[in-house]
Amino acid sequence: MSIDPRVALQSLTTALEEHLIAASNRRGDGDPAVEAAFFAVADAFEVYEDAIYEAYSEVTPLQVFDDEEDEDEDEESGVDDEDLEIVED
Repeated sequence: MSIDPRVALQSLTTALEEHLIAASNRRGDGDPAVEAAFFAVADAFEVYEDAIYEAYSEVTPLQVFDDEEDEDEDEESGVDDEDLEIVED
């Protein structure tokens, strides 16, 4: 079943707006509302990406990164976030 890209885009826009609202009302680190909104944006984006590809064989210049993939890459490269420091010019 294919989804109209316009419908998927509207869902993505709504998810982004809800994420902004959740972020602006954040009640500290790890706020579950912000986390839920974050994942809703990621899910809506993937639906949009699939819909636009299916309809027009087109993609966006954006990519959703999976935290698990990032952790696996860090482990493979031996990079530990605690070993990183910010250097300012």
